[in-house]
Amino acid sequence: MDFLELGLYIITVITMIASPGPVMLLVASTGLKHGYKAAFNTIVGTNLASLILISISVLALKGIFSINENVYATIRIIGCLYIGYLGIEILKEYFMERGTLMPLKTDQGGFKKGLLVGLSNPKDIIFFVSFFPQFIGVHTDINLSLTILIGTWILLDFTTLLIIYKAFNTLSQSKIYPVIMILCGVLFLGIAVYGLYTAIGHFFN
Repeated sequence: MDFLELGLYIITVITMIASPGPVMLLVASTGLKHGYKAAFNTIVGTNLASLILISISVLALKGIFSINENVYATIRIIGCLYIGYLGIEILKEYFMERGTLMPLKTDQGGFKKGLLVGLSNPKDIIFFVSFFPQFIGVHTDINLSLTILIGTWILLDFTTLLIIYKAFNTLSQSKIYPVIMILCGVLFLGIAVYGLYTAIGHFFN
């Protein structure tokens, strides 16, 4: 067992999950609007999405499945469009005609939305296809190594996102709550625009 490599993997995963991105923002905004149950269901959905992406990565690693670069870029574009749509929806919830802020009736997010965001998240796609295989040497037995990496991911994914939900939940009664929600929407749009820029650029290189 290479504990140094495992430690680097743990640090990398926590940093990636906790850094501003569609999954983290979705869990935070869902928790702020609808509480623990909705946030937990969202986390379950994003976790399943991660397992699907991990499975694709493992199949590619073993040479069973290959991903065409154009198909990969197209998937990223579709994902970015969906993330941009979510950003617009969040902003619409808190935008009023006269420039004031007021929460409106919204979709409660949950498992399905978590799954879709997880599958369309450019950051996760890049990580599992390109970066995840870099840690395959955590154990000499590749199957045991994959089991360790996947099990560690699941544990860290649930734990980190629940901590994020708890942290954001303390702000739910705060006066800056509407501002936080708008910031989440803007970040969604920023991630979508940047992702589209890099993905579309692939077709012109």
